[in-house]
Amino acid sequence: MLGKGRAKNNPHDCIPVANGVRIYAVAKAAPSADYQALAEFRYQIRKFLTFSQEVARAAGIDPQQHQLLLAIRGLPEGIKPSIRAVAERLQIRHHSAVELIDRSVAHGLVQRERDGVDRRQVTIHLTPKGERLLSELSRHHRDELRTAGRELARVLRSIIAGSDGSLRRKRVASTKYKVSS
Repeated sequence: MLGKGRAKNNPHDCIPVANGVRIYAVAKAAPSADYQALAEFRYQIRKFLTFSQEVARAAGIDPQQHQLLLAIRGLPEGIKPSIRAVAERLQIRHHSAVELIDRSVAHGLVQRERDGVDRRQVTIHLTPKGERLLSELSRHHRDELRTAGRELARVLRSIIAGSDGSLRRKRVASTKYKVSS
């Protein structure tokens, strides 16, 4: 124990999470309400994702293709719609992004364009068909979020406001984790 009843953070007593975050368990268990709120939040996310997948399929495309269209169209200003940027935004590997783009090109949703200055660079752009489809899907998603999104936002606010510190987050320099047995 270190001063004021705090235990030293032992790397073997943590749960590695993505993006260099480790969660260290604290002796005090979280209240049941915390677990219920987290479970409800995950449930609301799953409901929205299920809705999104069903709407994309009803429009005749894979849910991943809808995500691709949205990722390209919704890139922050100043970021070129490259394969690398798409892979990052969708949190997929480069080769998976290439395959998804290939399928979307074949469906007439996106097109590749070589950079005018550096011919090695390729950017991805929505076709008019892709723009129309994304516009329609986005309208359905906004309508769904106006209704079901209220519950999602309510649960998220309760999690943020009700934090009791039962789990602490600590950033570490590396995102690679060793699993010791």
